[in-house]
Amino acid sequence: MSNAKIISIHSFRGGTGKSNSTANIAVNVARQGKRVAIVDTDIYSPGIHVLFGFDETNIDKTLNNYLWGQCRISDAAYDVSNILPEERKNLIYLVPASIKTGDIAQILREGYDFNVLCDGFYDLIDALELDYLFIDTHPGLNEETLLAASISDILIIVLRPDKQDFQGTAVTVEVARRLEVPKMMLLINKALSNTDQAQLKKDIEKIYQVPLVGILPQSEEMMQLQSSGVFSLQVPNHPLSKVYENIAQMIIKS
Repeated sequence: MSNAKIISIHSFRGGTGKSNSTANIAVNVARQGKRVAIVDTDIYSPGIHVLFGFDETNIDKTLNNYLWGQCRISDAAYDVSNILPEERKNLIYLVPASIKTGDIAQILREGYDFNVLCDGFYDLIDALELDYLFIDTHPGLNEETLLAASISDILIIVLRPDKQDFQGTAVTVEVARRLEVPKMMLLINKALSNTDQAQLKKDIEKIYQVPLVGILPQSEEMMQLQSSGVFSLQVPNHPLSKVYENIAQMIIKS
């Protein structure tokens, strides 16, 4: 029986930096010698593949092909360990969702079997002998999100310091509690430079009764990168990179 842990990274609204956070945390876990895979289940608006240098020309099989019964999920897993400075193989894999318009339209029109997706997670863990499986979820609360949360060992909710995000996160936390998710963490992104981080942490943890594991400041350097790479590898000494590194350590220790 595998001891792999499943970590879902979620946000109630889009534009929170969820996919960037998924990539950065997963990469930092892999750098500790752990075998990691990321599955992009944001099938309606996929994007995490861009951070790993993928486009239509170098994606053959995708999560969509697996969901349609055209391949095994491991056939859609790409070894992206070459992005690591350690030059090691078989440490981090990515299962991208299709970015072809027709494929996205088909998923929107026909949907897919959530049980097949769930089976795929466990098949991938076994096939790649993973230590950690990261699920980059679709924003909001829908069937896929609830499934991912229900099978997760850790649910990380990314939010901005914004009233709409606060309200939506309250709903997400309540749903996760009802699903009996073993461990939840909150991660604030795009905090203004003048934010009193200690007070914000105190307020957030009081509201949600969930640990706030990091506050990511609004970063011009992150914006300048324009998703052309994984930030913590490109700018390793930046305060954002240190936050991602700390969260990775928490995950490994938990």
